[in-house]
Amino acid sequence: MIKIIVDCFGGDHSPEANVDGAIASLGKFEDLHLILSGDEAIIRRCLEGKQWDASRVEILHAPQVIGCDEKPTDVIRLKRDSSMIKAIRLLRDDDSVAAMVSTGSTGALVAGALTRIGRLQGVIRPAFCPILPAMNGGIVGICDSGANVEVTPDHLRQFAIMASLYMENVYGVSRPRVALLNVGKEAEKGDELRQTAYKLLQETSEINFVGNMESRDLLSGSYDVVVCDGFSGNVLIKSTEGAALELLKKLKKDIYSRFIYKVGAALMSRMFKEEKEFMNYQNYGGSVLLGTSKVVVKGHGSSKAVAVEKCIEQAYRMQVSALSAKIEEVICKYEHYEQ
Repeated sequence: MIKIIVDCFGGDHSPEANVDGAIASLGKFEDLHLILSGDEAIIRRCLEGKQWDASRVEILHAPQVIGCDEKPTDVIRLKRDSSMIKAIRLLRDDDSVAAMVSTGSTGALVAGALTRIGRLQGVIRPAFCPILPAMNGGIVGICDSGANVEVTPDHLRQFAIMASLYMENVYGVSRPRVALLNVGKEAEKGDELRQTAYKLLQETSEINFVGNMESRDLLSGSYDVVVCDGFSGNVLIKSTEGAALELLKKLKKDIYSRFIYKVGAALMSRMFKEEKEFMNYQNYGGSVLLGTSKVVVKGHGSSKAVAVEKCIEQAYRMQVSALSAKIEEVICKYEHYEQ
């Protein structure tokens, strides 16, 4: 039995989307057991009229809710009865609980995970690794995307190892192609941090390092993992998503500008729907926090039920694949100089 906690009171569409996504995930995995964290009375109202196996669902009563503008340190100290903090404590204290999924405050989740759950042996700093669709029909993971604004070459090597193992074990990508985000593809490009990291990645036999990547090539399908500091990674993802959304808006506006375009669009409506689904982040789950001693998945704040369901699937597959043990095994082979 794989037990996963779902924070039901984080995100723009909570608790309905969180509860609906959780119940839908039960149909995918027969050995999945869920713990729904939040106000019990409200969660039970969300469950009314739905078909669900009561033997596979528990409710962890947590009446407090965390606001998106609250400081992470204040949340941990003052919101001990919140759905997120109670879930984190249970994840830490109960060995039978394997993972946690939340669409709530990123800062509070990271702070809680680091201070209450801790890191895997040998991991310097955990890192977020979200997934984006690539133009060849595949996917690409970006590590880090916001957990670590300032990094060292050792951090970047660990991000590469963890993300590579994640893509291989959870998504079945054979020998993931790992690239370092940089201002040019040449080995000598970038600042001292990037140049030193490049050499470390070249020396790391457990990864398939293919060199530097420029940001414009993120969705090209030429890479499976992109390694970067959290600041650059966050900007990279949001810029890419924003450009795609604005392009779709302009396309829609142009289609409605002339009758002949409307006719053409009507004939291509099925293709447009498929492309929209392909680019919809809701279909790709959340950003996993690699390197923590237990599995933590952070969903987008605007996640709907399908995205929550995908997040739970990510957490389940990470646990079943024994990803944490594999990360520890490889990370501990390499000496690093800070904790």
